[in-house]
Amino acid sequence: MNFKGKTWKFGADVDTDAIVPARYLNTSDPLELSKHCMEDSTNPDFMKKMKVGDIIVAEKNFGCGSSREHAPIAIKAAGVSCVVAKSFARIFYRNCFNMGLPIFESVEAVDGIKEGDQIEVDADAGVILNLTSNKTFKVAPVPAFMQELIAAGGLMAYTKKKAGL
Repeated sequence: MNFKGKTWKFGADVDTDAIVPARYLNTSDPLELSKHCMEDSTNPDFMKKMKVGDIIVAEKNFGCGSSREHAPIAIKAAGVSCVVAKSFARIFYRNCFNMGLPIFESVEAVDGIKEGDQIEVDADAGVILNLTSNKTFKVAPVPAFMQELIAAGGLMAYTKKKAGL
C-alpha cells in the first residue's frame, strides 16, 4: 500500500473531541461526521482546505480521550489517506485499523515534515519519503493482516468478506 499527499500538521495530545466534536455524535453517518473533521482542533478550517488524499501528521498521543470510533471514521470519510504521528492513543490506534484507516508511527518523520510538504508512505517497505525535502524516514511496516483489514475497509468489512456475506 502506498499513500501520497500534502501534509497537515497538528500538535500533541489531539483528542477525539477535537477530531470530531461530541456535539455531532448523534449520527454515525461517515459523510456527516467528515464534515466536522478537525473542527475543534487548532485548524478549524481543515475541511475547507484539505483535498482527498492529503495526510495528517501529528505529534505524540494523537487520538487521546474517549474511545469512540467516530474519530477515525470522520478522518477516513474526509478523504485523508493516512495519519502519521509520533504516537497514538492505544484505543484510537486499534480503532483506526478496525475502521480501515492507515496509521504510522515515526518520531523522526514527524520531526522532518513541515505542514504543506508532499510525502509518500510505502506501508509495505516501512518508508516515508518527504518529496519536498527529499528525506527518507523508516517506520515499522504494517503487518500483512493489518493491511488486509485496511484494504477490506475495516474489521467489519473484512469479517463479512471472509464469511462470504
